[in-house]
Amino acid sequence: MNDVKNADPKRKAGEQLPLVFSHDAASGRDDLLISERLAAAVSIVDAWPAWPSPVVVLAGPVGSGKSHLARIWRELSGAVDIHLEPGSDAAVAAAAGPVLFEDADRLGFDDNALFHVINSVRENGTSLLITSRLWPMSWPVSLPDLRSRLKAATVVEIGEPDEALLSQVIVKLFADRQLYIDDKLVLYIVNRMERSLNAAQTIVERLDRLALSRGTKITRSLAAEVLNELGNSESAD
Repeated sequence: MNDVKNADPKRKAGEQLPLVFSHDAASGRDDLLISERLAAAVSIVDAWPAWPSPVVVLAGPVGSGKSHLARIWRELSGAVDIHLEPGSDAAVAAAAGPVLFEDADRLGFDDNALFHVINSVRENGTSLLITSRLWPMSWPVSLPDLRSRLKAATVVEIGEPDEALLSQVIVKLFADRQLYIDDKLVLYIVNRMERSLNAAQTIVERLDRLALSRGTKITRSLAAEVLNELGNSESAD
């Protein structure tokens, strides 16, 4: 039995060295796969603009779905991306409408800039969505007034994706490429991969590209090769 069914007649067995291009997977609200660990974050995004506070923080590990939800909220609200360096005019943007600040803990920010943005949002009745791997209490904030403002924010935690969600994500990512993968192969990959949505996307991209370059189907042995390359030493079991 084949591990994966190729539904695209243009993918020929003898095809070599596929063109390298960015494959855009469907990433809208209707494409969102919701697990229990993501439910609270999805609910807060869907509830906008009726938020319990004007500032919401989505906190979760790398690959947990924060960026996907941030994109959905940006499209829903018409939010503008902001950066919070010293002297930033982000507070002006916040006065005009919703704003989005991603990766707060990774990119860092100027305390005064974020403080003024939060004040602007509160005074003008707009919204601020922040994404972060860490809760605000763990951010290196030295400005007492900013720390007070952050305590009033609504923080929603996103858990690490579980096996059921990762399985759905992998099936969806292959379907986006017009490939339909065997359930046993999905389980094989999920049991051996890093628990993140980013890892799922990387694995699917490498498997598709490797299978095309070799003119083969996507099989368990091919999956084991990709997983080993990504550092999953147990993947060949």
